[in-house]
Amino acid sequence: MNHAPATDVLTISGLDCFYGNVQVLHRLDLSLRRGEVLCVVGRNGAGKTTTLKAIMGLVPARAGSIRLGARELTALAPHEVPRTGIAYVPQGRRLFAEMTVAENLEIGLMTRRKSRAVREAVLELFPLLRERLGQRSGTLSGGEQQMLAMARALCLEPEVLLLDEPTEGLMPSMIAKIRDIVATLRQRGVSAILVEQRVDAVLSLADRVAFIENGRSRETLAVEAVRADPQLLQRYVGVG
Repeated sequence: MNHAPATDVLTISGLDCFYGNVQVLHRLDLSLRRGEVLCVVGRNGAGKTTTLKAIMGLVPARAGSIRLGARELTALAPHEVPRTGIAYVPQGRRLFAEMTVAENLEIGLMTRRKSRAVREAVLELFPLLRERLGQRSGTLSGGEQQMLAMARALCLEPEVLLLDEPTEGLMPSMIAKIRDIVATLRQRGVSAILVEQRVDAVLSLADRVAFIENGRSRETLAVEAVRADPQLLQRYVGVG
């Protein structure tokens, strides 16, 4: 278990977000500590994905604050947010299917003008992708596409990594690889927010678990406390 100093790298406070006239986040509070993995859990429709989209500026904040360190993000346009050092791997991966693996990685590098040395460092984490650099990303397997989406995000050299359902539809061996990569990134000081329906797949990674219900923050607990009280998962996610 990681015991980094408890300084917050990302802070969400009093966040209200709407889709049209429908309010989906209500005064949401969330904090991510430097060098930790925060697992955000809740039922379908609880507001987990909306929270990540709000951080990235894809869903505007109607009220409240999202800060990376001392920098307020809510005033930024969506294309400006990644340049601050936040990388987002959305549910469904959103790769450029007609582009090669190398071209997808290049897009990540261009976002913050990173060098080929960064690409090489990323490929050290994903040796399988090195063999696929000339292959169109749309022809990769689901697990390989997830790895490419993560690799493209890491080409930003992010301070914060947001992962939305990274294990969805993957075989256990691929899930284990993704867990290993997130654990390696944490050792390097990258902080991560992990939205995951399959809580069992990621609890071993988490430092803390934040429960969201109906667009509201309920409680954020150390992972040991969640393991000690299975009723929490039953209450908020419907699994025991």
